[in-house]
Amino acid sequence: MIDHMGITVADFDRAKAFYDAAFAPLGASLLYMVPTEYTGGVKVGGYGRERPVYWLHEGTPPAGYHQHIAFTANSRAEVDAFYKAAIAAGGRDNGPPGLRPHYHPNYYGAFVFDLDGNNIEAVCHSAEGSPE
Repeated sequence: MIDHMGITVADFDRAKAFYDAAFAPLGASLLYMVPTEYTGGVKVGGYGRERPVYWLHEGTPPAGYHQHIAFTANSRAEVDAFYKAAIAAGGRDNGPPGLRPHYHPNYYGAFVFDLDGNNIEAVCHSAEGSPE
């Protein structure tokens, strides 16, 4: 149902480095930067796999407001790699990779606070790659 969404980041270049690392294991990357003549001089860039669906907008994030955004992983190994890369890039743990059977039996996710305090997640809904 959601076509695309965006968040405001305090330091675009720092956030870009974080998301470049965190999204690489999911096969996503920065696909488009909006020319600054259309943005009033601020940096705006879109991430995705085939088209931009997750946008970063340089600015001042709302005080005390943090979002939860979950990104689809194709395998549990991608969830693990996302978590490792996001933590290495400066993210903070908010739940290591693992099953969350209270959502459904195959819900495998990992949660990380990004550099602006947003709770980002990678989730795989299949039993593929399940631990033995």
